[in-house]
Amino acid sequence: MADACGAPDIRDIPGPDDLVRFAPGFGPRFVVTVDTEEEFDWAKPFDRFGHGLSHVPWLGKFQAFCENIGIAPIYLVDYPVACDARLADVLGPALMRGQAEIGIQLHPWVSPPHEEDINVHNSYAGNLPAALERSKFDGLKRTIEQAFGRVPRVYRAGRYGVGPHTARIIADGGIAVDTSIRAQFDYTDQGGPDFRGHPVHPWWIDRDAGLMELPLSTLYCGLLRRHGSWLYHALWRTPRLRGVLARLRLLERVPLTPEGVEVDAALRAIDAALADRLPVLVFSFHSPSLVPGHTPYVRDGEALDLLYAWWRTVFAHLRKRGIAPASLAEIIAAAQR
Repeated sequence: MADACGAPDIRDIPGPDDLVRFAPGFGPRFVVTVDTEEEFDWAKPFDRFGHGLSHVPWLGKFQAFCENIGIAPIYLVDYPVACDARLADVLGPALMRGQAEIGIQLHPWVSPPHEEDINVHNSYAGNLPAALERSKFDGLKRTIEQAFGRVPRVYRAGRYGVGPHTARIIADGGIAVDTSIRAQFDYTDQGGPDFRGHPVHPWWIDRDAGLMELPLSTLYCGLLRRHGSWLYHALWRTPRLRGVLARLRLLERVPLTPEGVEVDAALRAIDAALADRLPVLVFSFHSPSLVPGHTPYVRDGEALDLLYAWWRTVFAHLRKRGIAPASLAEIIAAAQR
């Protein structure tokens, strides 16, 4: 469904003709995306000012780790982090060398203008009035451009909160790749979008405008994985049965992230992506996980060591399976419009 101005609704499920076809020999490839955001207590209500940025210098350690392996992460930066002068010091040289990329992540509750009430519904930027969503996006984009001297080409809505006007707003802002859709997840219980029916294969949101969706990768694994897209969600009333199926290796839903996902499951998901001929795998995690104590996934130093071990094992498996890293420019150039 298009918005009032005729722009596509980014939440629409694409048809077969909308799927991106890449140039021969391009895939399979992968990207690492980092939700580069402020530190806050995930268990407390949203707050415009009750956050920290102490982990920003530690982005340099992760960047060096990736560079040593030949991987250029994509940092999707939100407003408080973009305003921290240390970020340009930490990531600026890597951006200049082409060993990192910068993009936009919109957390509306911390992004000016502050005109909306702070609540769960409004934490999804796509639920805001179109003019306010646009103002927040435009202001964040300018802040990132001023910090790094370059125009970002990739966008992710914080909390995956796209709405009916998002496609028009980001296309007008020069975005070529949206990566907000978390396929096979549903956020409607909090007023967010429903992505249960969306594919993990990239698709054109607006082919004429050159706007592509690069969804976060979630794969079903197990003997029943071909039925996962309906069976997993049919069991929403019986989460215990979901757990039984996962333990028996019959059906498990595996997002490609080190946060809450065992490395063996991630390797099975990578193999499932290859079996499905997925052209691009999209990994993601939150930047505050790079310092213990800021997210539920990394509470202490041992957990941080495990996070880096997770990445080492995953990167080694990707190399073994012939899946190479890709830059945004390579993805855009290979997409046949």
